[in-house]
Amino acid sequence: MDRVILHCDMNAFYASVELLSRPELAGCPVAVCGDPAFRHGIILAKNEQAKAFGVSTAETIQSARLKCPKLVLLRAHHERYRAYSGRINEIYYRFTDMTEPFSIDESWLDVTGSALLFGDGRAIGDRIRETVHSELGLTLSVGVSFNKVFAKMGSDYRKPDATTVIDRGNYRELLWPLPVGALFFVGGATAAKLAGKGIRTIGSLAACDRNTLISWLGKQGGMLHDYANGADESPVCLAAERRRIKSVGNGITFKRDIRGFDEIRTGVTALSDTVAGRLRKYGFKCRSVKVDIKDPYFKTISRQKQLVVATDVTEEIIGAAMSLIERAWGRAEPIRLITVTGGNLQGGDEIEQLSFLSADGLAPDLTGAGRARGARIDQALDSIRRKYGAGAITFGSILHNDIGIELDEQADETPSG
Repeated sequence: MDRVILHCDMNAFYASVELLSRPELAGCPVAVCGDPAFRHGIILAKNEQAKAFGVSTAETIQSARLKCPKLVLLRAHHERYRAYSGRINEIYYRFTDMTEPFSIDESWLDVTGSALLFGDGRAIGDRIRETVHSELGLTLSVGVSFNKVFAKMGSDYRKPDATTVIDRGNYRELLWPLPVGALFFVGGATAAKLAGKGIRTIGSLAACDRNTLISWLGKQGGMLHDYANGADESPVCLAAERRRIKSVGNGITFKRDIRGFDEIRTGVTALSDTVAGRLRKYGFKCRSVKVDIKDPYFKTISRQKQLVVATDVTEEIIGAAMSLIERAWGRAEPIRLITVTGGNLQGGDEIEQLSFLSADGLAPDLTGAGRARGARIDQALDSIRRKYGAGAITFGSILHNDIGIELDEQADETPSG
């Protein structure tokens, strides 16, 4: 018996959440964006009315306004989106525990075992849409299929607020005429390469010899051939078996270009504070620290170092990040963006072997006093923030800064699996 997989995709999620508190904007073209004053001047999300004018995600605000002069711009509220995402997934769990979030507004559900309780895949998809709309005032599109790839393509096939079934009897009719770039995991470069070989539709990709595709694209060629022919067998992860986070990072584009190690340290302190706090929240420590730096001309460098001892202590992550930057970047060179990432994670309770060797400025304190002091400070900060909010307390150097660090932005989460 075929599996029954659903892909649930919220419609214009950020914009829809914003409109819940702005009912007077119903029917108006609306887009969510970063604050242009902070150089985050791109469109993050748009509603259907804005989409009708050709407004697209990731284009500049200036470009969007040329297309739609009456476009209403709303600033993003990421904590609000995370809260609604959690409530939406709680609704999904009523139908199955085999729920795998793909992003903040998309999830796969394996409802194969839920048919006796809730009906077939279409019935479950319709019921989920009705429940989300009645309880939260939001809409979503649902794809129903026998594998994850086709379920995802089903949720994209008809929007907004629709359920689309792609089964073994109709997938050739519905999907094969589509451009090859519409196949899940086919990016622009791959689509262009395939077009150069005469493959412009999903159907022509499916009909192509698998070994020929592998010779053109490597392992990816075989994978895409399987996807086009409905041979995806990847499982939906149980909620309790979700893949382990591999890194935790945070980045900021500064309000103005920063120079000098004092300003750099201010930025690195804010970023490291967030990264260390998330590590503690998730119960991890990092064994490596990576820094990405971008200058005003979008030149980017990345530097990484391994740590002697895994850590979730803010001061140690700051020290590692600053040592990387001081070696790689001139004091007077301007910086537009910095990202700090903790990687090579281990569980906070895993046993580690201590070393007496220095690690470029991140040597362990042999008495343990320095590390214990940093851990106590972090624990106190965590406690205050849990009680009073993420912006309730921070490092003094961050207060009243003019480089664009806002306390509420430090709550944004960017773990990666």
